Amino acid sequence: MNISDLVIPLIFAGVLIYGVCTKTDVFTEFTEGVKDGLKTVYDIFPSLFCLVISVAAFRASGGAGLLTELLSPALNAVGFPPECAELILLRPFSGSGAIAVFERVLTACGPDSFPGRTASVILGSSETTFYTLSVYFAAVKAKKTRYALFCALVGDFVCAAVSAVAVRMML
Repeated sequence: MNISDLVIPLIFAGVLIYGVCTKTDVFTEFTEGVKDGLKTVYDIFPSLFCLVISVAAFRASGGAGLLTELLSPALNAVGFPPECAELILLRPFSGSGAIAVFERVLTACGPDSFPGRTASVILGSSETTFYTLSVYFAAVKAKKTRYALFCALVGDFVCAAVSAVAVRMML
């Protein structure tokens, strides 16, 4: 048995001991927390559902592949691996979709290739922008997200560009 196997039981025991020492009704507090969590899920579910359906439709329709083909000549011209084009298109929308594309890049090009390393850096240093914005803004019921979205997408673009430059400098 590892010490890591005891972490969760120790946390539960610590919370119960703290509740007894402070004379707090732990069960009532727990159920109130669950109620708050379910309210949050209720608030953010429509945004998440729309996002997941939209990404699935975009990929299934071939839109991601078409955009990748259209962008490939321009990406080649600036020294960015075109194999990573679909990754930079999907990463802001879907983490699981981006991981699937990442796996395809590694399988096709190898993990030590320029596209493989660039894809690794992009995946490790970027965020699922639309997912994150929809979750957080839906949770706080924010309506004006224009500037946050613009800044996040600029950050995604810079991440992709800098990752290719950094990998090229390291190779």
